[in-house]
Amino acid sequence: MKKITFSADEEIIEKAKLAARVQGKTLNTAFREWLAEFTGLSGSAKKAERLMKRLGHVKAGRCFIRDEMNVR
Repeated sequence: MKKITFSADEEIIEKAKLAARVQGKTLNTAFREWLAEFTGLSGSAKKAERLMKRLGHVKAGRCFIRDEMNVR
């Protein structure tokens, strides 16, 4: 694993450390997770991509209008 150094405002770093602590992780771990997600390497992104490929054969039969797609 390669080490890197970043510079940021001290107040932001402290807030980030607190946010990570609340999530039960270190700032280093939180940053690594963010970096993986940012670059598209996160597990959930890969899972979503695989699912879309598996469902590529599914056709809705028609195009839906915007209002139909936003009905809750």
